[in-house]
Amino acid sequence: MKRSSILLIDDDDSLRRVIEFNLTSAGHRVQTAAGGEEGLRLFEKGYFDAVITDITMSGMNGMEVLATIHNRDGDLPVIMITAYGTIESAVQAMRQGAFDYITKPFNRDELMLTLAKALRMRRLEKENVELRAEVTDRYRFESIIGNSDAIREVLDMAGRVAASDATVLITGERGTGKELLAKGIHFNSSRAEGPFVAVNCAAIPEMLIESELFGHVKGAFTGADRDKEGKFELADGGTILLDEIGDLRIDLQAKILRVLQERTVDRLGGTKPVQVDVRVIASTNKVIDQAIKEGKFREDLYDRLNVVALRIPPLRERREDITLLVNYFLKKFNKDAAVSIDQEAQQALLSYGWPGNVRELESVIERASVLRRRNTVTLADLPEKMKNKKGAVDNIILNLPDEGIALEDLEKNLIIRGLEKHNGNQTRAAEYLGITRPTLIYRMEKYGLK
Repeated sequence: MKRSSILLIDDDDSLRRVIEFNLTSAGHRVQTAAGGEEGLRLFEKGYFDAVITDITMSGMNGMEVLATIHNRDGDLPVIMITAYGTIESAVQAMRQGAFDYITKPFNRDELMLTLAKALRMRRLEKENVELRAEVTDRYRFESIIGNSDAIREVLDMAGRVAASDATVLITGERGTGKELLAKGIHFNSSRAEGPFVAVNCAAIPEMLIESELFGHVKGAFTGADRDKEGKFELADGGTILLDEIGDLRIDLQAKILRVLQERTVDRLGGTKPVQVDVRVIASTNKVIDQAIKEGKFREDLYDRLNVVALRIPPLRERREDITLLVNYFLKKFNKDAAVSIDQEAQQALLSYGWPGNVRELESVIERASVLRRRNTVTLADLPEKMKNKKGAVDNIILNLPDEGIALEDLEKNLIIRGLEKHNGNQTRAAEYLGITRPTLIYRMEKYGLK
């Protein structure tokens, strides 16, 4: 049994000494008091995992001790000692928050078993508090690393929207941290104690997506041998993240719209709607405007989702954050050593295009942390693709006009030139531009390129 700190209060000297002996023999630290007033003075001065107190004592009785302790620490388990004739008082004490009671005369095993249960409950309560604090700390907005104007603007808006129940649409390329931002909004909202349920609409097989989202009743289809709650019901009282909603079938988009309008879900095969209290956050890496034009996304659903729009910029648009992120990931993956990165390797990371964004950078630093030969990451520890483009950007001759230029126009022009250089081959053009093919297609859709 784990060594715990116990406060024992009893005005019966003989019984108090017996209980103290049993507790210390089991390895517990015990402080004793001969009355309620003395016991509360000890309680004020120290930390205890449990309290054992007699109910009937001269001066302040055990019921008064219980009330005072619970006013100051409602989770501290208090075990009441009672004589056979005062069991009604013990029952009353449990109604007022006592953990349990033992009746005199009791043996050592009964005492130790009751105390073990109380200490187990105290430990679980403490672990739950620590876990909640860890989760809250993990998903503070400050945990999204970056000091650039672009990311600070996003975090500022996310902090303001978290206080409301507004629907949020988060856009951005893969690997930018859309789910992390969604969790930040949830855990900084009034729904933080409720569930956070993330659904990847692109990852669930098409035949299962409706059942996963809305649930089903027994017999709705072959293999439905019981009722099943959908993700919306599981998120009741909390937040649901509809990740990659741009990939959702158009017929299911109508059902999502109904949930947003009616706050009810219709289980597959069910006959009556189920009420849900859910905040909806959606995210996508697609250009929704283009999907609407092509008839692949409902404009009315877009209007409902787009109450607050948050766009997470890709890493190449906030290069000033790369050094911060590199140092963060070096600490994360090298907890037992102080690992740095040399200037040549740092420059390679700053010059790279990062098509996979923050997720790709994290993987690169994890790989370098595993492969490094000493406590400094060098160019040799980085992937080959980051070593072969030295000065490529510096060698481009740009005639920048005095009146300024739109960055998006420049990017569009580079994409066109890359495609022309490789005769429209998207795979080769993407490699040439230092991005993935899906990212190239995303950019082509954004700029209306075919």
